[in-house]
Amino acid sequence: MITISVCMIVKNEESQLRACLDSLKPIADEIVIVDTGSTDSTKAIAAEYTDLIYDFPWIDDFAAARNFAFSKATKDYIYTADADEVIDEDNIRLFLRVKELLPPETEIVQMHYLNLMEENTVYNSKRELRPKLYRRLRTFEWVNPIHETVRLEPVVYDSDIEIQHLAKGDHVRRDLATFAKALERGVKLDKTLHSMYAKELFTAGDESDLKAAVPFFEGSIDDPARSDDEHREARCVLARAYRVSGRTADFVRLCLREALISPCAEMCSEIGRYFYDAGNYAEALCWLNDAIFETQPVITILTGGSENLELLADCCEKTGGSEKAAEYRKMAAEWELPETV
Repeated sequence: MITISVCMIVKNEESQLRACLDSLKPIADEIVIVDTGSTDSTKAIAAEYTDLIYDFPWIDDFAAARNFAFSKATKDYIYTADADEVIDEDNIRLFLRVKELLPPETEIVQMHYLNLMEENTVYNSKRELRPKLYRRLRTFEWVNPIHETVRLEPVVYDSDIEIQHLAKGDHVRRDLATFAKALERGVKLDKTLHSMYAKELFTAGDESDLKAAVPFFEGSIDDPARSDDEHREARCVLARAYRVSGRTADFVRLCLREALISPCAEMCSEIGRYFYDAGNYAEALCWLNDAIFETQPVITILTGGSENLELLADCCEKTGGSEKAAEYRKMAAEWELPETV
């Protein structure tokens, strides 16, 4: 049977930490808590479960904090958890089974992350596989009987374990501030972070967040090293930033360019909202309809969600289509994230 170090980074998690640690006690051989500056009773609660509690000054770098936590682990595998996660009894039984029978060559175990939020979420589905359990020390080996090579890809096992994400508080606001500080330090965002920054701006970014992001995404559009997907993400973010800040000429220029290529749901949504704000509800209706029903999102599936459906219903009412408006309001009330993507 493998042994497991539970590693967590926390800050002001007194309302959630006990429930998380209670659920993890059955699978943990040790619990490592790294506190990044709590001012509540987080550390006192952590001390009820472990004496492996460390302070790590917050430097606006989640990776640095997690690496420090991992450096304190001593068991075969490391399970990384956030304080707003809980594993129920049925899934703990599955976890214990994995702990007992996991093949020794396995380096990563993926688990199903259940997103229980419908709005204000960067996730595009209710359920997604995530790497959660990591072999602490990796062993390299040669493979192939001829033209042998060192196996570099990790051995990954997709488990049936489900983790409930019970988010409280506005983590997106925190993350947007971290993105902004990283860019100030000159950190280059890779493709994954480029996409996450775009998603979080679309999810919760206000006018000041979007304005601050403009130089970065204008640079992305002109960067030949960025992929087509990243260029499209950048154009979508800039369209929203230009619209909310009143840069109409830049907004129109960008939208016309996108329309000539292949309009996506986010761009159609921004054009629809532009016409809605201008009082041209008939034109807004056409573009919002395209955003929801005729195009695909490149950043967030929420583009086709309840908020735009409500706006579409309002356009119908203002243009005399009360029957359609009622249909769209019903769709808005019933809209949910898909189970998976």
